[in-house]
Amino acid sequence: MAFGRSSRTRRPVEPVTLKILVAGGFGVGKTTLVGAVSEIRPLRTEERLSEAGRPVDDLVGVEGKSTTTVAMDFGRITLREDLVLYLFGTPGQDRFWFLWDELAQGALGAVVLADTRRLEDCFAAVDYFERRGIPFTVAVNLFEGAERFPAETVRTALDLDPEVPVLLCDARDRASVRDVLVAVVEDAMTRADASREPART
Repeated sequence: MAFGRSSRTRRPVEPVTLKILVAGGFGVGKTTLVGAVSEIRPLRTEERLSEAGRPVDDLVGVEGKSTTTVAMDFGRITLREDLVLYLFGTPGQDRFWFLWDELAQGALGAVVLADTRRLEDCFAAVDYFERRGIPFTVAVNLFEGAERFPAETVRTALDLDPEVPVLLCDARDRASVRDVLVAVVEDAMTRADASREPART
């Protein structure tokens, strides 16, 4: 009888938790992406855009935006029973970039969200992760009315290394965002494994 009871009660799996950053330009959809997949109510640090910020906040292409992230967005998604991702959305404006170093500590990898109408807005995020050796995946957010480009065209425009994944996504769609996050984890794990392999002589 004792054996039967123990076989029916599986010990709970202790999941591995990984930290993923979500970065990109102002108004590119970072808050939306985190909210689309988070299984908890996302923590948001949004404030209304003010007249005082108008001279420094570039609203070209995002004229309808009325709020901005001033610290971070936070969400959580369980990819598997044994794998949980903590998502940290970075603020998009230049004046809040001092927070990035703290948010990046301990991150496995990152999503750089891009808008083809304002592709130059994600250059800073790409440069940030390249300089710090943090693996990242570029996810092109398919805004309605925006011109669609093949992933390789975006890769060329951003001058990305061949190994950087470039995906098309809809930041509002849970399944689409989940695919992006899986790609981030797989790419980061592949690079980590490669860095541990002994050099061939």
